[in-house]
Amino acid sequence: MSTSIHEITCQSILNRSRIPGLDYTLNPYIGCLHGCVYCYACFMTRFAKHPAPWGQFCEAKVNAPEILQKQIGKLPPGLVSLSTVTDPYQHPEKQYAITRQLLDILFSTEFTVSILTRSDLVLRDLDILKQFLPDHIEVGFSLALMDDSIRKVFEPRAPSIQKRIDALKQIHDKGIRTWVFLAPVMPTLTTKYLLELLKAIQNKVDYILVDTLNIKGGSQVGLKQAVHAVDPNLVKEWEQIFSSSKSKHEYYMPVFKQISDWGNQSQIEVKFCR
Repeated sequence: MSTSIHEITCQSILNRSRIPGLDYTLNPYIGCLHGCVYCYACFMTRFAKHPAPWGQFCEAKVNAPEILQKQIGKLPPGLVSLSTVTDPYQHPEKQYAITRQLLDILFSTEFTVSILTRSDLVLRDLDILKQFLPDHIEVGFSLALMDDSIRKVFEPRAPSIQKRIDALKQIHDKGIRTWVFLAPVMPTLTTKYLLELLKAIQNKVDYILVDTLNIKGGSQVGLKQAVHAVDPNLVKEWEQIFSSSKSKHEYYMPVFKQISDWGNQSQIEVKFCR
């Protein structure tokens, strides 16, 4: 499957967030080449200036560091999410290093930065991350699966699960606050391996944030095709679970309780998206 990378400029890079608990969003790219079939950010396609499907294009905001430098003194300090609708460490970051430049600007300010990624490329920037005040930086990894063969279906161009877990440990061992975005929790595909996943991140995280699968937010067709590719028998189960808000709630209640109980036993904070 072909992918495309383009360079663009932006007029603003540090933007007010509508997400509860976050003051600002910082998205160095538009689009994401990981190609996750369940991605809720596919709505961003309408802001792109080319017809490539979501997951097959990336637009690099090459002037982002310059714009951030101009904005940083005009806005009150707050919590910055890096990123909300793209992965700041997707493959083009190796070439452009936009995320690294943004972090190099932010570490000497009063802003607090929360990183969320699926990539071990974040290890490249440990030298900068260690310069932040301890309570001004945290690094999170998105994890939803433990079977890498399934990961290749749902997250075709994302780094392997093991690379993420290894990177999580390395960053945590450096004394940097770490977290895992356990999302999307997918019926059977996540829940079958849930205890294995939780055990793999134990002693490597300060907290986890958990969310369900948002069928409406991603590509319903792509999701169905991916589920069928992994196990055709799961298609009917998924259709039943997501047929109504009530059935979805009833399915996730015991799953969330299991995660919450694990957190209590492990003395790890567990948060749930609402």
